[in-house]
Amino acid sequence: MEKKMVVCLGELLIDFVPQSNGLPLSQVDTFHRAAGGAPANVAAAVAKLGGRSRFIGKVGRDPFGDYLHTALGEAGVEPALVATDEARTGLAFVSLREDGERDFVFFRNPAADMLLRKDEVEDAWLQDAAIFHFGSVSLIAEPCRTATLDAARRARAFGALVSYDPNVRLPLWANADFARRTILDQLPSADLVKVSEDEIGFLYGGVSIEEGARLMLGLGPSCVVVTLGAAGCRVFTQTGDVTVPGVRVEPVDTTGAGDGFVGGLLWGLADAGVQAASLGEALADPTFAVDALRFANAVGALATTKRGAIPALPTRSEVVEKLGGEA
Repeated sequence: MEKKMVVCLGELLIDFVPQSNGLPLSQVDTFHRAAGGAPANVAAAVAKLGGRSRFIGKVGRDPFGDYLHTALGEAGVEPALVATDEARTGLAFVSLREDGERDFVFFRNPAADMLLRKDEVEDAWLQDAAIFHFGSVSLIAEPCRTATLDAARRARAFGALVSYDPNVRLPLWANADFARRTILDQLPSADLVKVSEDEIGFLYGGVSIEEGARLMLGLGPSCVVVTLGAAGCRVFTQTGDVTVPGVRVEPVDTTGAGDGFVGGLLWGLADAGVQAASLGEALADPTFAVDALRFANAVGALATTKRGAIPALPTRSEVVEKLGGEA
């Protein structure tokens, strides 16, 4: 039986999003509670598109942890959550500018997700994965760093394609050098890397997109997808690159846009049965790459048209409608 499950591991938290844009956090009076956390957003994106997804993580044994467990289930994600009394569920307060871009204040000292141990991640949660996805936030501190990398190793041994999003959030790291070194060290463990144009600049000191992508490919991944915001994205493989324009929307809140993009792409890869061994060939095919990335661009764009991350992620029918019925 062909595997279709997308398994995501990492942080799951509450985003408190302002009810209106344009104010600094010090002046915001009213927030809306929304489930968030980059890998959890990816899992929700896959599920809301009609795919199968599972999220592995740790939450506090508190009302926010209960809320997140329920929110995952309502989004269609299979929760594989560990509850703990050692720490509370993580929180993030988000300030939105008029253009929908964000500033964050995190409460993680530590948060429960940082305490996930490798022995708490069950083989049964990994064995049916077509794709295993993780980000860099779970690499910041132990024991979650070891749990994340061990799970990626095990998932790959079970046959999963491994997806990695550097997802640079510098305020969470001890310093920029440690962040850069840790993020780059994990590139060899990934088949697919999604990175933003700004993140390439941070990781490689202002090199061009092309040079940054080639440096990453030289470390082992089969392909690197560079997101360009509203302009779309570029996918680089060993044999060339393809540029796919963005999908126009009026953004309200960009929280979760990149995660929506990743979810849309991983859904497409899992649905098409693309495996690690065939990933580079699949995304080097201009027809397949354009179709898959255009769909992913639309998912990411539509995620910006509502507030919050998981609540804003679109269904497959909404994406197809946005693309004019061509997906």
